[in-house]
Amino acid sequence: MAVNTMKCIHIGEMSGVVEARQTAMRVCEALGFDAALTGTVAIIVTELATNLVKHAQEGDILIRPYTTGEVTGIECLALDKGPGITDIGRSLQDGYSTVRTPGNGLGAVRRLASVFDLYSQPGKGTAVIARIDGESPVHESDPLQRTDSSPLAIGVVCLPSLPEEPCGDGWDVFSYGNRTVILVVDGLGHGLEASEVPREAIKIFRKNSTGEPGEILRLLHASLRSTRGGAVAVTVIDEGSGTVTFSGAGNISGRIISSSGTRNMVSLNGTAGVEIRKIQEFTYAWEPGAILILHSDGLATHWELGNYPGLLKKHPALIAGVLYRDHARGRDDVTILVVKREGGNP
Repeated sequence: MAVNTMKCIHIGEMSGVVEARQTAMRVCEALGFDAALTGTVAIIVTELATNLVKHAQEGDILIRPYTTGEVTGIECLALDKGPGITDIGRSLQDGYSTVRTPGNGLGAVRRLASVFDLYSQPGKGTAVIARIDGESPVHESDPLQRTDSSPLAIGVVCLPSLPEEPCGDGWDVFSYGNRTVILVVDGLGHGLEASEVPREAIKIFRKNSTGEPGEILRLLHASLRSTRGGAVAVTVIDEGSGTVTFSGAGNISGRIISSSGTRNMVSLNGTAGVEIRKIQEFTYAWEPGAILILHSDGLATHWELGNYPGLLKKHPALIAGVLYRDHARGRDDVTILVVKREGGNP
């Protein structure tokens, strides 16, 4: 089982719609979805993928399984750089569709999905997220299963530079009490050897995720010596104290965006598993409505969310998706992880 389970299907013609639906069906089978739930997923994926062909000419469908608390499900994220939606309200009316698709429009997707959100800018494109919850059990013995159960909402994009390669990036989230602990790791290079880095890092993180960020980073540094090493960042959000504590080595970038402004978090030079001269923790305020964005260097650093009016109010998966769509370098694996409090906006 690969560390990263997100799949990206480029949709440029109707054959891509079939590929996206087949990919989603394989995820449904792995999750143990029954025929009715699998059929719902098929309608949603077909609708989203067909919209990309008909309205934007091309785009991407990102599909991944997720776990939230005791619930597992499938997430579908549709991204395009097309003309956008000029009348969002009308597009979300159940049964409204400008193309003939099985679900009869985004209104049907919204009705069928457990979680739905949409962001669109006229002339710049659209992003849509649809999550479909199931009730399949999580195998706790599997160290690579996601357990992003948290009082916070989390969105993520994690993809290899080449679709046929394993991903050298990885991430994990663990929550207990008022604390949410986050790991982001970027193995040196890409391909099979790079993918061993996040695989090993996640195993170690799972065994030590109740520690402090600096302590966890030290353990990861020691454990990754058998690999080629990579950039690693460990972040703890403490809702009780209203703080974010960050410890990083290498090019994992972090920003906290709140009503007080934007804070760039400090990651020191070094490569976990190879050489880290200094491990240090940095603590920042976690204000009500704040948003945390962590990403590997597969994402360019010049992005500004001020260029996307209203995006901060949207589901964090849409924020991650839009940043990926517009700012991924395209020549390296990429991880973008966004965290926000449910219902909170800066």
